[in-house]
Amino acid sequence: MIEIQNLTKKFHSLTALQQISCRIDTGSIYGLVGSNGAGKSTLLRVLAGVYRPDGGTVLIDGTPPFEHPHTKGRIFFVPDFAYFFPQSNMDDIADLYSRLYPGWDAKRYEQLCSIFPISRKDKIINMSKGMQRQVALTTALSTRPDYLLLDEVFDGLDPVIRQLLKRLLSDEVTERQMTILIASHNLRELEDLCDHVGLLHKGGILFDRELDDLKLGIHKIQAILKPMPDISAFNGLDILNYTVRGSLINFVARGSKQEILQKLETFQPIFSEVLPLTLEEVFISEMEVAGYDIDNILS
Repeated sequence: MIEIQNLTKKFHSLTALQQISCRIDTGSIYGLVGSNGAGKSTLLRVLAGVYRPDGGTVLIDGTPPFEHPHTKGRIFFVPDFAYFFPQSNMDDIADLYSRLYPGWDAKRYEQLCSIFPISRKDKIINMSKGMQRQVALTTALSTRPDYLLLDEVFDGLDPVIRQLLKRLLSDEVTERQMTILIASHNLRELEDLCDHVGLLHKGGILFDRELDDLKLGIHKIQAILKPMPDISAFNGLDILNYTVRGSLINFVARGSKQEILQKLETFQPIFSEVLPLTLEEVFISEMEVAGYDIDNILS
């Protein structure tokens, strides 16, 4: 279990993380989203034991990761831009990790090498970004970490490899109860994979919820109304946002589906339907209510 309590991290006059608190249960796949500079990568580095907190506490199964080699040996962090030694190939990295990580699994490494379409003997520096990321993931999963921290892991991967990665990660959670944190701007990929999501903004967490709970009690409605009433006529509905184009209205509202549709029926719609909400739409709706400028928050 990961326990974060009032975590603060500063870089000189810049406060990257401010009073963050959350708990991530063992066996979870936790999606961390937010704008550039929100603190996602900094949070992952604190959890990996790379940075020392300037305030608050971070505990991995009851132990802080910073300067605790045993705990750090159970964690693997794949950064957005992974570093490799200039002349190394994948087998060189595997040899290094086999001596650094107590959970290194040579059999698993061979299995993953047969799955990912990359050459073990080619110099990593000559590979594309997507292939370098596959090298990082292959060697990371071979260390058999209890906690896997991934920063923009889907960036540079083609659709086939992205689906393969999601299946591998899901299998690790199911079979070994591995805990995964994924920082990403790609909400669509996180929606397919994560069971919990948290939104970072300006160094703080705005939302931290189970994905299913996040979508409960919030609905997207599309309807054709003639004539189109003024939005004030929808008094009684908790409308988070809406758009009107001629006779077509789209809106997102809180409340039960039955109550929303009953209210809509008073306008005798020509057509109406409830549409599924994406994770991105849920976040945008919630954040507009919170008074944030969406164009500056989600990129």
